[in-house]
Amino acid sequence: MRVVIIGGGLGGMATAVRLAKIGHAVTLVEAASRMGGAIGTVTKGDFAWDTGPNSTLLPAVLRDLFRKSGRPLERELELVPCTPTRHVFYRKSKKLGEVDLPSGSRGDQIAALNEMGKDLGAQWAAYTDAFADDWEALRKDFFERPWSPHHASKHTMALMRSRLTLHKAVNRSLKDERLRLLALYPAIIAGQDPRSMPAWMGLSSYLEQNFGLWKVVGGMGALSEALTQRLDTRGVEVLTDTRAIDLVIQDGQVIGVQLPDGVLDADRVVCAIDPRRLPALQHATHHNLPAMPPLMCHLGLSGELPQMPDEYVVHGDPTLVVRTNNQAPEGAGAWTLLGRGRINDDLVQTLANRGLDINRNVDIRLTRTAKDMVMEWNGSPYGPLWRGRGTVTRTIGNAGPADGSLNGLYLAGAHTHPGAGLPQVGLSAANVAQLIGPA
Repeated sequence: MRVVIIGGGLGGMATAVRLAKIGHAVTLVEAASRMGGAIGTVTKGDFAWDTGPNSTLLPAVLRDLFRKSGRPLERELELVPCTPTRHVFYRKSKKLGEVDLPSGSRGDQIAALNEMGKDLGAQWAAYTDAFADDWEALRKDFFERPWSPHHASKHTMALMRSRLTLHKAVNRSLKDERLRLLALYPAIIAGQDPRSMPAWMGLSSYLEQNFGLWKVVGGMGALSEALTQRLDTRGVEVLTDTRAIDLVIQDGQVIGVQLPDGVLDADRVVCAIDPRRLPALQHATHHNLPAMPPLMCHLGLSGELPQMPDEYVVHGDPTLVVRTNNQAPEGAGAWTLLGRGRINDDLVQTLANRGLDINRNVDIRLTRTAKDMVMEWNGSPYGPLWRGRGTVTRTIGNAGPADGSLNGLYLAGAHTHPGAGLPQVGLSAANVAQLIGPA
């Protein structure tokens, strides 16, 4: 079959190489001049920074993608564990403590948190342990297969129907303010409101503890480059600088993609962009607002710099993240700052107000607002904004609208199941390949 994929981000590329490997003729349409979407690199002089995520949970998703589309990942990229993340906690201007929290080990996390306060490790372990059964159920019913309530277990359906929010669950389970900040951090930095998210979305803390946090040596841009090369190896036709205008539909069947200069015929179409950008899908997506990226600033630094982990997180309002594993000349530093919340000055000064002053070290400063990134990526890679437990059923699934109104349409990426995040997007591509099947 001829498959046309709209969007050359991670979801589109991962779907394309999987489908090409099992015999389909695949054409990928990308509006930008390069592939990768939010997975990429921005450079200035001898400095290079990841444009989007700089690490990933569930490295098995990437390993499966490369194995199922050709050569194993280890022959293309080097994936290594991140250093322990430093978490610094504030209430207004008062510092409440800090901890270097390793990933991939329950025991190491307990030991690290106990150094910050008596029994904090045991409290945190009890919170994360509670997700073990949830993960087993959701892994089988939600993450590793296209979502449908018809195949879901009782456990999974109970989670989907629960009114318990992440905010309430964290406040019930964790009495220490620092642990609550730690548990809510993944949602906050992703632009979500924990009061509108289901409690099971706290799974990310469990996954980080049990499977680790990993980075690509050389930056996530290397992942984009490796997948771009894999597209060529698998014979995928790639059309860059080509915007998909809309779907072409005939008698409820999607038969192609409207381009600026004509129609690209297809037996199957995969939408790997925000579906709200296609007029034919706006009726099914008008209720799903996107979560927006944080304010981001790439810095080229010189002079004497403090020893830093791969990631340094300042909790409170605002929430600040410092990512240091970018590429810089010897003796220099390439950091990325992210910020959410009340940022009264610029990000560098806001960080200085929280005790890490690098103003004198800044030689290069590239600030990117949420609008800048959404315009560059032709949409937000942060997926739908959670607005209660019904968000799952309101989101278009991997097989298109639930009412079956559009045959031949599939969806991959952050705006479909199982959601935003590098592992989730990779799993969405696997789900679509499973649905379409071999040629």
